[in-house]
Amino acid sequence: MLGCAWWVSWSPFVGMFIARISKGRTVREFIAAVLIVPVVLTLVWMSTFGGSALVQAQMGIGELSNGLSSVSLAMFQMLENLPLTQITSLVAIILVLVFFVTSSDSGSLVVDSITAGGKLNPPVFQRVFWATMEGVIAIALLYGGGAAALGTLQAGAITTALPFTVVLLVMCISLYMGLRSEK
Repeated sequence: MLGCAWWVSWSPFVGMFIARISKGRTVREFIAAVLIVPVVLTLVWMSTFGGSALVQAQMGIGELSNGLSSVSLAMFQMLENLPLTQITSLVAIILVLVFFVTSSDSGSLVVDSITAGGKLNPPVFQRVFWATMEGVIAIALLYGGGAAALGTLQAGAITTALPFTVVLLVMCISLYMGLRSEK
């Protein structure tokens, strides 16, 4: 349930970012690129590596058999017991890095668009400013409050997700009605 609330709280950023990079695409292309491909890739990833982690834990192979010492290291503990450990670890690090860069970019895009009064192409220095401020604030939170500050920030984001869910439902109904009227 908390995972759903977390994604709902991120939906304004992700939605606007995806809409911006999908400009000029058909609805069919959009659905394939945004819904079908990521779901299939996630299923393959989770089935393969999640299944491997479960087998390792059940069979007493590696550090996972002792339970999770650190959630952030679990994936690398699982990869240690697979062939091509260095390559798969490097790919995993690159994928996490791409996720963080994309998330930061989408956040910067939304904040920049809001502060520019809805302009589609605000000045580049303004976007750089907001991206830099995101980084500075994240560093200040990590340095000043550590995990407790981040936990509080996440709780706040999740709390705002509940009322925003109503807005998302109204938007879904509006989209359905708009697509239905176009034929």
